[in-house]
Amino acid sequence: MREIYLTYLSRLDVAAAALADGEIMGAIEAALAMQGRGETVIEPRVHLVPNAGAEGHFNVLRGAIGGDIGLAGVKVVGDFVGNYRLGLPSELGLLCLFDPATGAPAAVVDASGITEMRTGAVTAVGAKYLAPKSPKVLGHIGARAAPPAGTNSPRASPGNSASR
Repeated sequence: MREIYLTYLSRLDVAAAALADGEIMGAIEAALAMQGRGETVIEPRVHLVPNAGAEGHFNVLRGAIGGDIGLAGVKVVGDFVGNYRLGLPSELGLLCLFDPATGAPAAVVDASGITEMRTGAVTAVGAKYLAPKSPKVLGHIGARAAPPAGTNSPRASPGNSASR
């Protein structure tokens, strides 16, 4: 039987990649373009509310992307607003990646940081194409504690002097 090697990336590994805003935005922009061309499968998210009396829920997201990436994935993100009392982020998650042709697992990635990056980058890419030519302020609702990746970058929105 063929051996299967699994890559694991912790939160520290993801942070150590030190992705620049331009890299993140470029990846998101390319993925959105692939979605527009029908080269992705994105299923509706599912909410799981545990009966543990905790103030939160899990989002389960599923999708696949073709092209040079060629992966399927399932991301589970716990959204627990009271985590700050425990010194934890409100959103903690895992991303499991698979070979879409065989179903073989490919990677397990701490998804907390990449979720934050993706959220901000989608906003920045949207602003790039949909904002007025010379915006002064970019508002982002739902960014949590961190400013969205790319929103303070002149590449995201030339002339942007503030992010709120």
